[in-house]
Amino acid sequence: MNLLLRCAGRPVGRYLTRPDLVARLSPRPYLHPVTTLKGTPVTEERPEDHLHHLGVSVAVPDVAGHNFWGGRTFVRDRGPTELDNHGVQHHDGWKLRDPDGFVEDLSWRAEGREVLRERRTVAATELTSTAWALDFTFSLTNPGPETLSIGSPATNGRHGAGYGGFFWRAPKAAAPPAAFTEDADGEAAVHGRTADWLALMGTDWTLVFAGATDETRRDPWFVRTGEYPGVGSALAWEERLVIAAGDTVVRRVVTVVADGALDRGEAAALVRKALA
Repeated sequence: MNLLLRCAGRPVGRYLTRPDLVARLSPRPYLHPVTTLKGTPVTEERPEDHLHHLGVSVAVPDVAGHNFWGGRTFVRDRGPTELDNHGVQHHDGWKLRDPDGFVEDLSWRAEGREVLRERRTVAATELTSTAWALDFTFSLTNPGPETLSIGSPATNGRHGAGYGGFFWRAPKAAAPPAAFTEDADGEAAVHGRTADWLALMGTDWTLVFAGATDETRRDPWFVRTGEYPGVGSALAWEERLVIAAGDTVVRRVVTVVADGALDRGEAAALVRKALA
């Protein structure tokens, strides 16, 4: 079952709960297309460069050795390797479903068992006549009797590739988008660093990502503009994230979706409004 997400009565996103995907793409619910209020698409799904990139989703390449990201797995001393270790995020049901948001229960399954349990909350809020905010919270609970950990290619030996968590794949265009924070410009300057907010700006749209909790703000940003356009909030940048039996980790990212180009002052002002 799919859900149409609306903001101020206008459709701004489609949420696919049970997409028909092959195992190596790590099937999971995701938002696509997401658009500005004027209707400009700001997500991409299954692009040729990375078929496992699925709009806006929660994707993690290493959950106790299981791949919930899709594609190859980075193995220490071997590099990217095709493994039969892909998991599935299963939509279990809605706790709430409204035109402008939802609360969803999911189970992350691999090898016939539940590895993680998730509660996901998503809401769309109008900010101005040309900007709205996507408020995305996910809570991951370890349902098993033993501690598990979340990793990334970086924790497994690939320097700078600490991706995994909230991830937004933007559309690829002839020219790469600009990336900036309050005090830095360009992919090299913002990738792998923490910042209260981070903007990705195309020719006729701007996305501004902001961590909305202390834990989320401590997570570095994973940023790509040259190879492909994408931004993620990294759960395990340098060290594995450990979740004890029965414990829960929570992350919340609020994304401003704006028509046109924003400067630093405009981006910061919209973030403040979105988080108010």
